[in-house]
Amino acid sequence: MKKLLVILAFVGAMISGTFTQVNAQDADTTQTEATTPVEEVASEPITTVIDDAPEAIEEPSFHQRIKEKFIEGDVTFMWPLLICLILGLSVAIERIITLNLATTNTNKLLSQIEDALANGGVEAAKEVTKNTKGPVASIFTQGLMRMSEGIDMVEKSIVSYGSVEMGRLERGLIWVSLFISLGPMLGFFGTVIGMVAAFDAIEAAGDISPQVVAGGMKIALITTVGGLIVGMILQVFYNYLVSKIDSLVNSMEDASITLVDILVKHKLAGHK
Repeated sequence: MKKLLVILAFVGAMISGTFTQVNAQDADTTQTEATTPVEEVASEPITTVIDDAPEAIEEPSFHQRIKEKFIEGDVTFMWPLLICLILGLSVAIERIITLNLATTNTNKLLSQIEDALANGGVEAAKEVTKNTKGPVASIFTQGLMRMSEGIDMVEKSIVSYGSVEMGRLERGLIWVSLFISLGPMLGFFGTVIGMVAAFDAIEAAGDISPQVVAGGMKIALITTVGGLIVGMILQVFYNYLVSKIDSLVNSMEDASITLVDILVKHKLAGHK
């Protein structure tokens, strides 16, 4: 619940900040146009100043260009794309942090369990796993709790609880996958609407000049680009998450096999 609240707060802050910037820019433009009466412009004398050196034209920054394209693409279609990107990144970052915290040094843990079994028995080994965080330690705890019922029950318990831990590791991936699909879909939706607007303008003007169709075509292309960018960014994070989960699962399986071997050796040593 706490993670969800943090994600929602982060998304709200990002959306509120971007919305404020866009509104402020629109308000400044409107105010500038409103405070320049036509009579004053017409009454002012026209003077021409010729400088020896041409003035340097200031290039707009990357952030300014992004804001301009965001407004040109029509906020009706660009806002959903931005929300998809922010939500997808929020879930992906939360999953990355969780998976990194779930990573355990299995070799060190197995060495500690083996020492605990040799010195204090199964109870000492369970204390080691209970005091270690991560899915591998949780699986080991479940296996050690079935030690009194035999090695077969230990293996079944490890396999069953391993499936549970795997489901927890994969939690949230479905949402990232959803936003990967939803981003380009929204972009293509804006493309279709922009094309319809372009044809409406042609029909109203009775002409196919570039000036008539430029507005609708610009919306169509910018929304397509925005949707593809959202999909590409989230796809990179999704592939990283899948590879991280596969690495953790392989580590869990290898460590579980090693734990069973250690328990068999400990049991055989106890019978001798």
